[in-house]
Amino acid sequence: MMLSWQQAAVLSAGLGVVGGTLRVSRSPRVRAVAAFVTESCIVAVLFTIWQLAAKLSLVSTDDAIGRARWIERLERTLHLPNERTVQNLILGHAKVVQAANLYYAIMHFTIMFVFLLWLFLRYRDRYSAVRTTLAMATLSCLVIQFVPVAPPRLLGRYVDTALAYGQSVYSGNFADELSAMPSVHVMWAVLIGWYVWRISPSRWRWIGPLHAVVTIFVVVATGNHWWMDGIVGVLVLIVCAWLRVGIVAAWKRLTAGRSGAIPAPAEEPEPAAV
Repeated sequence: MMLSWQQAAVLSAGLGVVGGTLRVSRSPRVRAVAAFVTESCIVAVLFTIWQLAAKLSLVSTDDAIGRARWIERLERTLHLPNERTVQNLILGHAKVVQAANLYYAIMHFTIMFVFLLWLFLRYRDRYSAVRTTLAMATLSCLVIQFVPVAPPRLLGRYVDTALAYGQSVYSGNFADELSAMPSVHVMWAVLIGWYVWRISPSRWRWIGPLHAVVTIFVVVATGNHWWMDGIVGVLVLIVCAWLRVGIVAAWKRLTAGRSGAIPAPAEEPEPAAV
């Protein structure tokens, strides 16, 4: 989180070179390390784009505030719960507010790292599909974020809970604060919740969906996102998940047609219920 986009880009390049070098080895152990380094490179590239999007999204503060007010009006038209009402549930409880701020700041990357590591080590056959969906959805969200949208806490009627308790993660970088739409926090959490529940046979798999529910509540209660930010993030995830399935199916038909082989059965369209 402390890396600039330039530093993250250098890290991505370094991981790419190391991963590519290790992949030529004939040692199974070295190739396993190479696979892990390559996946780390993909994560670093996405983080680089994320940081760059935050820097370049600052087109106009007034435009960002204006879009936020338009979203607020749309939500009232759709009769979605008022974000300030959700904030009022915790504002009178200092420890709860501080815990919500910490969850927003820390658990986003931490849980995703644990999830990807768990998937890579325990369910390697499912890793590639999930990682590709994650990368496509994250990249799509970052592209959308080049159009700045202010979060509720930058409007006067909402509380910036992290600022109130000295827990802000933005360090005065106002550009970072205008990347509210869509919510990558919510998109990642829903992806984790869905795939943990779908893949794991463990009785503890409910932790995945619980993380999604807590994240959705926290991003609203802390004033960091509108409901619509999360809704759009989930819609992006669904589209990207189905798009990946379609690309895989089309590629199988194409390669089968060239080789004259019988096409393999289409991949199960599991993202339908994301």
